[in-house]
Amino acid sequence: MTDKKLNVIPNFLVFEGGDGSGTTTQLNMLSEQLKTRKKPAFYSTFEPTNGQIGKLIRSALKNELKIEPETLAFLFAADRNEHLYAPDGILAHVNRGELVICDRYVLSSLVYQGIECQDELPALLNARFDIPEITIFLDIDPKIALDRMKGRTSLEIYEYGEFQEKVREKYKNLISTYRSCGARVEVIDASQSAQDVFEHVWSIVTKYADN
Repeated sequence: MTDKKLNVIPNFLVFEGGDGSGTTTQLNMLSEQLKTRKKPAFYSTFEPTNGQIGKLIRSALKNELKIEPETLAFLFAADRNEHLYAPDGILAHVNRGELVICDRYVLSSLVYQGIECQDELPALLNARFDIPEITIFLDIDPKIALDRMKGRTSLEIYEYGEFQEKVREKYKNLISTYRSCGARVEVIDASQSAQDVFEHVWSIVTKYADN
């Protein structure tokens, strides 16, 4: 990624963070809050998607499908392309005036596939995707995150300490670059309780919820 000004997708909010940081939990809590308020109209989504490409990715993440890291990088980009540009994709919802909230997006690929494949390939594959208006990064010590995941029946291929340390460091480096390109990134301490984290999330979202 260069320091050029990035194009921003309005009313598009993305949760980012390492595994165990609570991105899915916060997406669900925000969805419930917006449903309760009954405004604004919103669309809740996630990556990898539930589409056919997303299912392949999830199989690879579970180590059920053995593929090269570069292949996985291509799959993430292909899934994102459908997610963004399909007739009922992210842009369609934004263009209808809805607030789109998403669990993971481009930054996840730049971080995870950047570690696996080095930076050039994921940067190239994701260069055409515009950035969200707001990114909320849930920052957490990987040791705490991994402790939270102990109750899971199985772990995915990236859910181990050494890799997650790299994930956290790379997120922080890329956030700095994102900000220099004009992106708005909010950082929240995700070691707090889910409710405390959500109070921070809601304070960020309120101006959209009140429109």
